[in-house]
Amino acid sequence: MSLSVIYAVLFYLATLVLLFGVGRKIYIYSKTPQPLKIPTTPAPLTTGGVVWRLTKEVTVFHSLFKSNKWIWLFGWMFHLALALVLMRHLRYVTEPVWFWVDWVQPFGKYAAFAMVAGLAGLWARRVLVDRVRYISSPSDHLLLALLLAIALSGLALKFVAHTDIVSLKAFVLGLMYFDLQPLPANPFLLVHLGLVIVLMLIFPISKLLHAPGMFFSPTRNQTDDVREKRHVAGWSAQ
Repeated sequence: MSLSVIYAVLFYLATLVLLFGVGRKIYIYSKTPQPLKIPTTPAPLTTGGVVWRLTKEVTVFHSLFKSNKWIWLFGWMFHLALALVLMRHLRYVTEPVWFWVDWVQPFGKYAAFAMVAGLAGLWARRVLVDRVRYISSPSDHLLLALLLAIALSGLALKFVAHTDIVSLKAFVLGLMYFDLQPLPANPFLLVHLGLVIVLMLIFPISKLLHAPGMFFSPTRNQTDDVREKRHVAGWSAQ
């Protein structure tokens, strides 16, 4: 069995696991009762205020900024760089390439360095800060190692051992349209794609689920209106 077939099967499997796993978790989150009003104060009084609060949490990590500036710096650096890198990678799944994807290419190219720096800072925190090291499990370190390996192997593809980008895009588009194309046999590329597949497989059972989970956190998505109206959880309304 050729490398192209092996990686195609693995990508299809990882995609199914990712979509089903995350979808199932979101369904569970949506059905989990919230029996108490527990928004972190100062909390918004209206639904519009909740939307604005979540927007600030998603875009600038507002509460983390107020809590710890160093963690905020490395965390926001990593997430912003990751967003730019992912936008840059959209060139592999679009034909023709959207104009803004073309525009973001140079930013995404060097954002990978910021991504590595952010991950290194977050990992150093888990090793150097006593109270954080005490509560860190092996899975925390393995997840950071996986993300760092993905970033470094991607940088190696760009600055150390270039691969055939045209063939790679043909392979990715072939996956999308179920028209299998040859995958370049570049060792760094195979490692990079293999690590991405591993990330997709473990995402639904990892702490990375804080991405969708944040929107279901009662400390963030509730209004502070306990004096205006009674809060009744769905299961206790009867």
